[in-house]
Amino acid sequence: MLKRLVLCLCSMPLLLGCVNAAYNRAEVRDDRAERVTIATVQREIRPGMSSAEVASVLGSPNLVTTDANRCENWVYDKVATETAYSHSRGSGSGGLGGAAGGADGGLLGALGFGGGKSTGAVATNQRTMTIIIKFDKDNRVRDYSYRQSSF
Repeated sequence: MLKRLVLCLCSMPLLLGCVNAAYNRAEVRDDRAERVTIATVQREIRPGMSSAEVASVLGSPNLVTTDANRCENWVYDKVATETAYSHSRGSGSGGLGGAAGGADGGLLGALGFGGGKSTGAVATNQRTMTIIIKFDKDNRVRDYSYRQSSF
């Protein structure tokens, strides 16, 4: 009975930590505006569209310039870096449910915290997307181009 109580009390912070991390990430990272894709550009942007229509599809541009004819060019630059971490830890004393007085770390060893080897890996992927919208003198889309890379 005591083992179950200790196990329950020790695992609660781990479970709450996972829930809190997911909740905090959702609160901090509202990336709905970042979900512009090449498919969105191909499907939604057309020559003749007004600048207001473009803004409703793609949002505000990162950069606005004018060309020699004083026509606007809108540039959207999106960069996303995704990092995945993997971590595993082997236990030297039976893992969860092991003997509470084990020679390899006592109670912590019984819970899987003692005497093991730790391994891990990190993988990072970066994606970039640039969209350029060129407008005519009437603020209508004259032309557009896009580039995407992943490395």
